[in-house]
Amino acid sequence: MAVSKDSARKRRKVRIRKKISGTPARPRLVVYRSNMHIYAQIVDDSNGFVLVSASTLSLNKNAANARCNRAGAELVGREIARMAREKSISGVIFDRNGYLYHGRIKAVADSAREAGLEF
Repeated sequence: MAVSKDSARKRRKVRIRKKISGTPARPRLVVYRSNMHIYAQIVDDSNGFVLVSASTLSLNKNAANARCNRAGAELVGREIARMAREKSISGVIFDRNGYLYHGRIKAVADSAREAGLEF
């Protein structure tokens, strides 16, 4: 029986989430990729709060014409790092959410690192 891409990603996600968890000192940066948008959130798992979030959807509301491509992913990474610095968050744990560390996911991570977040 063939396994779909989405079910394989969800299995990887469970395997990853067993090992990592966000704390108040070092929250978790989660990336989600849909066909239309890229979303990033910084989450404190011990308290169950989303501290900061950014997406191509929210960037488009601010007239930043971000699409679901590498350039849009880089914009999301820069924006999430800027918002994290405003909340005095300097270090995070990167959660790729079961996606392969490649393409748009890597672009979010690299641009967030360049903008000042430590992984």
